[in-house]
Amino acid sequence: MMTEVRVPTLGESVTEATVATWFKKPGDAVAVDEMLCELETDKVTVEVPSPIAGTLSDIVAAEGETVGVDALLANISEGDSGSAAAPKAKAKDASADAPKDTADAGGSSVDVMVPTLGESVTEATVSTWFKKVGDTVAQDEMLCELETDKVSVEVPAPAAGTLTEIIANEGDTVQADAKLAVLSSGAGAAAPAAKAEAAGGEQYTTPPAGDGGPGKDIKDGPAAEKAMAEAGVTRDAVTGTGRDGRATKSDVAAAVAAASAAPKAAAPAAAAPRAPVPADDAAREERVKMTRLRQTIARRLKDAQNAAAILTTYNEVDMTEVMTLRKEYKDLFEKKHGVKLGFMSFFTKACCHALREVPEVNAEIDGTDIVYKNFVHMGIAAGTPQGLVVPVIRDADQMSFAEIEKAIAEKGKRARDGKLSMAEMQGGTFTISNGGVYGSLMSSPILNPPQSGILGMHKIQDRPMVINGEIKIRPMMYLALSYDHRIVDGKGAVTFLVRVKEALEDPRRLLMDL
Repeated sequence: MMTEVRVPTLGESVTEATVATWFKKPGDAVAVDEMLCELETDKVTVEVPSPIAGTLSDIVAAEGETVGVDALLANISEGDSGSAAAPKAKAKDASADAPKDTADAGGSSVDVMVPTLGESVTEATVSTWFKKVGDTVAQDEMLCELETDKVSVEVPAPAAGTLTEIIANEGDTVQADAKLAVLSSGAGAAAPAAKAEAAGGEQYTTPPAGDGGPGKDIKDGPAAEKAMAEAGVTRDAVTGTGRDGRATKSDVAAAVAAASAAPKAAAPAAAAPRAPVPADDAAREERVKMTRLRQTIARRLKDAQNAAAILTTYNEVDMTEVMTLRKEYKDLFEKKHGVKLGFMSFFTKACCHALREVPEVNAEIDGTDIVYKNFVHMGIAAGTPQGLVVPVIRDADQMSFAEIEKAIAEKGKRARDGKLSMAEMQGGTFTISNGGVYGSLMSSPILNPPQSGILGMHKIQDRPMVINGEIKIRPMMYLALSYDHRIVDGKGAVTFLVRVKEALEDPRRLLMDL
């Protein structure tokens, strides 16, 4: 018996992933829940476990391919089926049964419809057909790709058979639930099995990039090509995030935004193509494609700068009292709670205290409305080998010091291991970023949309300070609050930082709720 391995649910608003690594190859024996492969999305990596014990018979989606939710990844033969004969035998059985199915079904037709495109998306453009009329297809094999203004959507075959008619051609705009094509499920049921038999027992095949023969280039969607032509952007300037690196309309928009911002931030020739590189220098360069996570980070940071009126205000805090309190109680704290007492719990508590007094820093803009949050879901920015992620500690304002430290330690470890789920990085209302762990003395953090505030912590450094008319050496830290000036006025931003400063310089205020 053959069991399919499919793409699991990837999280809210995530519709596709890239197959990063296969840990097994066809013919390998696998145990239940043993990791088969790893998928990479815009935000996290997802491991795919084996649903059963058996033998990996074939891999449908190879490394580097982009797959949608519930797409077929591989097939596993259950039980003792280690030889390659099992898939072949099944292919023979399918071939033998096919005429009977054809007779029973009478060559029944199956409609290929536009899948659900997502909230508020009502139409799409047919960008690429991977099959042509007369081709035989396996169930779940990709037929075509649709392009919306938000994402690219792959359309799999709902059944095995023969593609008898294409109704919506490349470049056509189709509405949600429109008919794209027609399959003849009965007449073509035997063909894939026969093809598998000839291929040495492989029941499924994956079309190569730009399927259609050697020398055929990967073709971008018509919406992307039109957008590039209208904006005067060359294809080399656009980083494609669609299937097989195809450019989408949103990729073109991102390239246009980057090009328009470049002259302001760089030399006048910043928008020009990359200058020629001498051959000896080129030989020592290494070109690595950005991961989907890094592309998303870059896009979101740029979107934040484009959308919000970001302004940063600064202050400094004397860390003497916090450091003294921490030194006095850290051993007892760790012994009782099983976690170390760090500075982040003090800053989290101080920010929650300040946000109650200045609620607009904990709010967000929704159209022409301001949404005030009567809770604090604190985002704690964490650097990982894959890039910056922001796990969220929910209801941090209701947590104790120990609960905050435990949550930060647990989510920090999961972030470094790439185990964070989508839900753990969504819904934050305010963010703290600690650049001090890397030695940063002062910086201006960028907002994490749709949030309206982010606090930047920095390195603690001994500096001479005037205390009651005397010069004393004190451990000082610069604080930076970046905020959305559209809803947070300068008075509110300064008040917020002053309240954080007061709470840290006299931690007893936190206990007294002052």
